[in-house]
Amino acid sequence: MWAREQRSAITGELQSPHRGGAGGRSTPVLRGSLAHRADLSGGAHLSLLVLACTEDDTTAIDLASGALIRLRVPWPVGHRPDLTAFDVVEARLAEDPETDDLAQPEAATAAELPRHVGTMRARRARRLLRALAARPDGPLLGFLGASAPYWEFRGQRPSATLIVPTRGPQFIRRLDEDSTWVRFGWNRDDVWLPVESADATRALDAARRDRLSGKALATALGFRPHYLLITLTQPRDSHCYKVCTAVLPRG
Repeated sequence: MWAREQRSAITGELQSPHRGGAGGRSTPVLRGSLAHRADLSGGAHLSLLVLACTEDDTTAIDLASGALIRLRVPWPVGHRPDLTAFDVVEARLAEDPETDDLAQPEAATAAELPRHVGTMRARRARRLLRALAARPDGPLLGFLGASAPYWEFRGQRPSATLIVPTRGPQFIRRLDEDSTWVRFGWNRDDVWLPVESADATRALDAARRDRLSGKALATALGFRPHYLLITLTQPRDSHCYKVCTAVLPRG
């Protein structure tokens, strides 16, 4: 069957931070438009709305441009990533932000741990998410299938996209391999992807079920799922894989 609580607001609207470096590398918004770009030049200061945080990177919206970026954070050994969706952070890029990964053109390296400054007001978060949502008029991340060889990427396709499924989602635990998957519709496709989101795994654990969708999924998550954040992994056996790194409410 197909079938967060709103976080406390920071006072007032966030102001655009000072942007470091002129003429640095930039990255497009992932809705098919190149009109808005994030400043990824060395030493740039960014104000970001976090969507997902993993050991590999933190996917966030650059509040100055509205673009999605993937920030590589130098987490100390033994310190697990602790940012959550709708956190607002300030970050400074490394002098060499390493923006030359052709499979992840939105990625840049932070000079230090981001500074948490608050959470996003729900109304503004809704506007930002709505503006980023991709239209279901082509394959996810610009190519068919669940993965592609690393050497096929040329820096012209996004490695992260925010979508509203056309059907679903349904979360499924595969006991034989101890993994969590999400099934959803995208245009005419029936898509199955592995999940690297702690929220989805916790929802299945809390419900003590191996499949969740519809009202049962919303109850287990504590919100009605609206968006999925789909990202491309770093190379694994020379291939980059599509994964779901966040399930998010409307805002």
